[in-house]
Amino acid sequence: MSKDLKASGLSKVVEGWLTKAQQAIPQYERDAKRQDWMFQRMVAFARVYEERLATLRQASVVSYLEMLTRRGEKDWQVMQALDSICILLSFGCGRLNVRIPEVREHWLEHRQTLTPGGVAASRSAREFESPLPSPTGSVLDRLSRRLRLLHYARRTEEAYVNWWRRFVAFCAVKDEGSLHPDDAGRFLEHLAVERRVSASTQCQALNALVFVFKEIIGTPVGALEMTRVARTKRLPVVLTRPEVAAILAELPETYGLIGRLLYGSGLRLLECLRLRVKDVDFQYRQILVRDGKGEKDRVTVLPDAVESELRQHLERVKQRHDSDVAHGLGRVHLPFALAVKYPNANAEWGWQWVFPANSLFTNRETGAIGRHHLHESSVQREFKNAVRRANVSKPASCHTLRHSFATHLLEDGRDIRTVQELLGHADVATTMIYTHVMNRPGLAVRSPLDGMPQPVPLQAW
Repeated sequence: MSKDLKASGLSKVVEGWLTKAQQAIPQYERDAKRQDWMFQRMVAFARVYEERLATLRQASVVSYLEMLTRRGEKDWQVMQALDSICILLSFGCGRLNVRIPEVREHWLEHRQTLTPGGVAASRSAREFESPLPSPTGSVLDRLSRRLRLLHYARRTEEAYVNWWRRFVAFCAVKDEGSLHPDDAGRFLEHLAVERRVSASTQCQALNALVFVFKEIIGTPVGALEMTRVARTKRLPVVLTRPEVAAILAELPETYGLIGRLLYGSGLRLLECLRLRVKDVDFQYRQILVRDGKGEKDRVTVLPDAVESELRQHLERVKQRHDSDVAHGLGRVHLPFALAVKYPNANAEWGWQWVFPANSLFTNRETGAIGRHHLHESSVQREFKNAVRRANVSKPASCHTLRHSFATHLLEDGRDIRTVQELLGHADVATTMIYTHVMNRPGLAVRSPLDGMPQPVPLQAW
């Protein structure tokens, strides 16, 4: 592979990135021949985007993969190129925000537009279907198995696995058992000093490494815990009511309904997208949030303003579901082992997603074809465009609507305990932060500048 790099004709900086990425390839692929192919994929991609690798956007990666598809390369070859590109950007260029599952999902969604009628599995669907790793396999296999045994969230599992891979690639060792907590200290120092990551990112990396050393390898962490830093306490971004109205008016169709539920019910984005038909109660004017953050259920308000729109939306979803069932489709993923206990429940109307995806996916274990819910990235993309069109200068995201929901309820005089229940906070102290960003926090304090007498204008000569 070094011979290919010397003959690449790339700049020294890009060659250095390729070298780092080359060292990380064995963490993803053990076959030597496939490692060579992945490195060749990296070099070919670097030649095309040499000058923009450090700032490359996901859309450029999708365009490159589309070019490979139109050139006649098979699906597995395109996926191999995708994995190679992500390793190059993540480990080589230091793009910490590049994650293979997210880029893979974005490509699979785009792939549907290239081959109508094709079937692709979304990332969220693959998360539920992934087989349990071997208990006697590598550290990564045992890590995934341990996290699932302790019922950690899948997002936490992805983060911990990703940080361990980065750590092994940083140490450039083949035997993971030879790693020591002192190596983890050097890695954390590298993140803080050279990569200049935030305190929360550094703490997440520390939590992942401490978990692996304690629970998987069985090595005392010693002074590694002493490297924990205090997280910065920041006030949430809150939109005014006119700003919320302006943004929601710019959201198209289904995305507008999602936005109104986020603001009107105080839902997190994934909580909204994972709603099932049975969770919406029009009679009691409430929404039942299942398996929210921390695997907790809660009840929140269903706004009267969206009732008619939501009913019409569900009617359209019902028509498409009936059509899917008539063609032998229309089956959704069920949580835990309910699919075993109730074999036909996954085709029932009550279990269907309120916001199903337009594309189909195939369950790799059962072979059933159905729909998953909308992917959060599509909603985030539309919301970002709506913020720009509404000329709102605040760095607002979908979660900002939840912050605005809580703040506006407190401004209207609602009891903070009620707001805590609606948001699902375990501690009222978490809800108290919204009192700091209210329009009139605490007592209606008036600035002393507003009480100064107006200066008398000087008479003209």
